[in-house]
Amino acid sequence: MAAVGAAPFLPGLIPTIAHAAPSDRPAFPLAAGGTAVGIFVDAADDPAVVRAAGDLRSDVERVSGARPDLLRTLPRSAPLLVLVGTLGASPAIDRLVSQGRLDVSRVKGRWEASVTQVIERPLPGVDRALVIAGSDRRGTVYGIYDTSERIGVSPWYWWADVPVERRDTVTVPAGRFERREPSVRYRGVFINDEQNLTTWSHRTQETDKNIGPETYKRVFELLLRLKANYLWPAMHPYSDFFNKYRENPELADRYGIVVGSSHPEALLRNGVHEWEPWIAEHPNADGSAPVYDYTVNPAVISDYWRARARQNAAYESSWTLGMRGLHDSALETKYATTIPEKVVVMNDIIADQRRILAEEVGSAAEPQIFIPYKEVLDLYNAGVQVPDDVTLIWPDDNHGNMRQLPNETERARAGGNGIYYHLSYWGRPKSYLWLDTTQVAKVWQELRRVYEHGTDRMWIFNVGDVKSIETGLSFAMDMAWDVDRWEADEVEGFLAEWAGRQFGRRHAREIAAIRTEYYRLAGELRPEFIAAGLVSVVHHGDEAGRRMAAYDRLLARVRAVGAELPDAYRDAFYELVEYPVHGAYLMNLKYYWADRNALAARQGRGAGTNRFADLALAAHTAETALTSRYNTEVAGGKWDGFVNPYPSQIPKAPGRPTVTRVTRQETSGLGVAAEGNETGAGRPLSFSSYTRDRRFVDVFNTGFLPLDWAAEASHPWVKLSTAGGSLTDQRRVWVEIDWERAPEGAQEATVTFTGPGQRFDVPLRVVNGRRRARGFVEAHGYVSIDAAHADRRVGRGGCRWRTVRGLGRRTGAVEAVPSAAAPITGDFALRAPELRYRVRFGSTGTFPVTVFRLPSLDERGQRRVAVGLDDQPVTVLSGQAVATGNRGDAWARQVEDGVERLTATVTVAEAGEHVLRIFMVDPAIAVDQIVIDTGGLPATYLAPPESYHPVFNPEPAPGPGLEAPEQ
Repeated sequence: MAAVGAAPFLPGLIPTIAHAAPSDRPAFPLAAGGTAVGIFVDAADDPAVVRAAGDLRSDVERVSGARPDLLRTLPRSAPLLVLVGTLGASPAIDRLVSQGRLDVSRVKGRWEASVTQVIERPLPGVDRALVIAGSDRRGTVYGIYDTSERIGVSPWYWWADVPVERRDTVTVPAGRFERREPSVRYRGVFINDEQNLTTWSHRTQETDKNIGPETYKRVFELLLRLKANYLWPAMHPYSDFFNKYRENPELADRYGIVVGSSHPEALLRNGVHEWEPWIAEHPNADGSAPVYDYTVNPAVISDYWRARARQNAAYESSWTLGMRGLHDSALETKYATTIPEKVVVMNDIIADQRRILAEEVGSAAEPQIFIPYKEVLDLYNAGVQVPDDVTLIWPDDNHGNMRQLPNETERARAGGNGIYYHLSYWGRPKSYLWLDTTQVAKVWQELRRVYEHGTDRMWIFNVGDVKSIETGLSFAMDMAWDVDRWEADEVEGFLAEWAGRQFGRRHAREIAAIRTEYYRLAGELRPEFIAAGLVSVVHHGDEAGRRMAAYDRLLARVRAVGAELPDAYRDAFYELVEYPVHGAYLMNLKYYWADRNALAARQGRGAGTNRFADLALAAHTAETALTSRYNTEVAGGKWDGFVNPYPSQIPKAPGRPTVTRVTRQETSGLGVAAEGNETGAGRPLSFSSYTRDRRFVDVFNTGFLPLDWAAEASHPWVKLSTAGGSLTDQRRVWVEIDWERAPEGAQEATVTFTGPGQRFDVPLRVVNGRRRARGFVEAHGYVSIDAAHADRRVGRGGCRWRTVRGLGRRTGAVEAVPSAAAPITGDFALRAPELRYRVRFGSTGTFPVTVFRLPSLDERGQRRVAVGLDDQPVTVLSGQAVATGNRGDAWARQVEDGVERLTATVTVAEAGEHVLRIFMVDPAIAVDQIVIDTGGLPATYLAPPESYHPVFNPEPAPGPGLEAPEQ
């Protein structure tokens, strides 16, 4: 594709997370007229730089079709040259610095920084050069990959098949381009729960291995292109352990990747694979096998660690201290049963490991890290002494909520602080391994909080199998490099920029909006967490059906964009956009129809019961076919075995749902179930002129033979979507009010359904009032508020509430900041930042108020927010602050639901307008929704649709849910 024709699809040339200066000088041509400019890198430079220069050579060829020469000695004469080198390792670069031709004042001595600059006549015989200079070896490598991305080679060109648009002329701007020191020193990933990656690697990369050097080459390159520098390798039983192949650590060092190990893998040892062979060669004196218990076999375990320290001493490594059980199990201490005794044992373990590293590795044994994960956090808090130069790696709760962050003393440590954060997880209470479903706004919120607590030495992200996590991983790495790049209301801007880099500027905003809505729906309920009977198919206009309708609209947008993309982008679009949306849709859809099937069986439906069973199983079949396409057709079958919601050895996404079928009976009969009722119409249909509701009545056949039915409203201002007909299985009838014709005030009406010898009356309660309210209006027995829609925000004491767009179950949530502020425990109206909501009540009484807060933790503090009405006393609500790791308790419920419901009461003594007030107690509390139950609120998974508000929600009528296709 020629450059002009490709322009709308070309990515932005300069990633905005670096610093570029404009220039009026002509751009530097890397290739033109079928010839590419040579690339020089000094033979004495680091092997990582030499290797990356080879990637630049390949990238220029990918774009232009012309292959540059890779030069190891300077040419005598060249009109143009790309000059690559590291300060102190490239004489040509150092000469330009000493001559004042290359300004490295903001690069030299920095960590992984680089500058790219066009210099005129830099060397004898060279007219013009593009100089890429790094402060250290990785700084130069990142400068190289910056250039690749500027000419249109995505970091995901191989891992997600993002096409490289061909152009006859390839240039980069002449302006100075700096990548300054990163916000976080070590930035990397943990490949974990990697069965799909192992399956794919064995099938397509190395048939004699289960993840080996050929696969790690691809991983290392991706990490460097994403500006990462750190890896915890695959560690499960079905994967070959990293040090099994000596090429692996050698390759990592040659690429410039720092290799560490996870919390159960002390000193780079993989206990899953290596302990059994070790003890077979080192039995006890009586011939028995030593156990992995430091209180029983300290000498054997110490020797086991020492052997690996000696073996990997020459490589740039990260050394994990401490101990857990084999294969991520709890620490075993037969002769230490109490917490204080276990603390002593852990202190002895760390001292032993430090001695080993000092003797075997010496001063190069850094960084050293200690990860207080699960029960080890309890030991740390009970008094484990971690040396000051060791980096503390703070874990989240495995669901994206940091458990605790460093205090003032810990922030002052020489070794600093880091985090271990999950974008993918296997474990209690539920696993999410299939799709990238953590909202990027959630990631932003937690990482921003982390950084504000001085945690900037190391960020490690659990990414599962690598694929399916592409967007979330890209965002995490961008944040790790420049944590200040994105503000609370700009996270969708990242998605647009990222989509533009993969698919071009034309569709960037729409793809970003698609991803934002995809994340929002996952924020309501991850597709991996879907279960039978969870989301209501009865209340709020069919709560589950409204979710499915949102997915349906989203999928239509995906297809519209996909239809406009050139064919070259189809594979990448399928992998990065279409499959996640369509897969999540089908996972939800099959359980939606299964829930409708279960309800139909309880209602005594006939043909309709089987119809819903067919739809549920058809959705499961479609989901299977969708995944099969990924593995067998996309990119010519390149990803065979990589994407699988149902791997054999790790937790699975919800599979084929259970459905009920009824035996055909040659009968018929009319049945009715009005919205809000499983059967019948005991709960009247509620209508308000403020919310302009649309309610449904399901009319169904209790048998299999067709019957005729009719519906008639008692008043002409009651409108029906259909008035009857022939019925084989079921029909959903929508009921609305013609508000221009309906009388003012409270009215009652009826819709009557009749069939052969049968009659059902469905009562309606209608309130038609003039829209004169200034705030939210009570209707249907509740008030529902999106927390971001405050009528007024009051900042106090240097603290405030801010909106984080794209966070939570709606369009955004509000967060109390700064996150490191001190708690406020009294005099709230004078000291605490406040949110105020005007609410118009039509009833009086003492009512429950439920605050939907987004989960966050503080295991050394509390998670509190306060609520009050008008000038009444304030109630402090305490949320879950500790991650238990259990199933079924408060913590488990909140991470499964994505919210925690905290309830107080308020008293409304007089109908009319009041002010609901929310106060910060602890910082970094995020509030998503607020619901006041005035007597009509049903129990549902989601909060009700937002109430009427003249500014924020003037037309709140919910759209229709998903309906069964006509048979």
